[in-house]
Amino acid sequence: MKNLLLIDDDKELVSLLAEFLSLENYTIDTAFDGESGLQKALTGNYDLLLLDVMMPRLNGFEVLKLLRQKNDMPVLMLTAKGDEIDKVLGLEMGADDYLAKPFSERELLARIRAILRRTQHKNADTPSKLSHLDIELFPAQQQAICQDFTIELTGTELLLLEKFLAHPGELFSKAELSEEVLGKKLQPFDRSIDMHLSNIRRKLPTRIDGQTRVKNFRGRGYMWVDGERTQSEAS
Repeated sequence: MKNLLLIDDDKELVSLLAEFLSLENYTIDTAFDGESGLQKALTGNYDLLLLDVMMPRLNGFEVLKLLRQKNDMPVLMLTAKGDEIDKVLGLEMGADDYLAKPFSERELLARIRAILRRTQHKNADTPSKLSHLDIELFPAQQQAICQDFTIELTGTELLLLEKFLAHPGELFSKAELSEEVLGKKLQPFDRSIDMHLSNIRRKLPTRIDGQTRVKNFRGRGYMWVDGERTQSEAS
């Protein structure tokens, strides 16, 4: 059974979701404010955190910021419907995904399963190490070594980087990356892939040769740059 922590100040919603997820064979722990929720997240053993944005005594963003300083636990942010700023900010700060309220129980369950699949994907087929130019990726340790720096990654960042390093120089559409890495179909205006890639770029040092690490081909997708490849080579 997977252990989930739900932090939300809406006690009625928490009660309903806890009952539903328990019936789906998840163990649920709860907190009703950011401060006590953060304490549980840092001291407990959870497979996934469900984190509301608007809460007393530390909001969801403050909780996420403090959590990411010490813990790479997968996080699903629960945001206000249509609030793009909340979604983008959560992803920038290291959330794995977001879900806008109100949502259906089945949609929540699908997101939980997708996050757990991609953040606990290690199996017999998972490589112990991937290397490309100045990067060495260690999936089991959920980290990378680049120019002697240790790069800590979230589970989603790990899978996205693993996808690119296994296929340098190959162009992937955002729709492909969303389905294969995030486990969900790409929706209009969904910037999840963009934000996760932005986080990876920010964490990695500049390439010694000065080349960009990943290129965005507008309307077509992303390519991890292999050596001296240029934009014309993707045409």
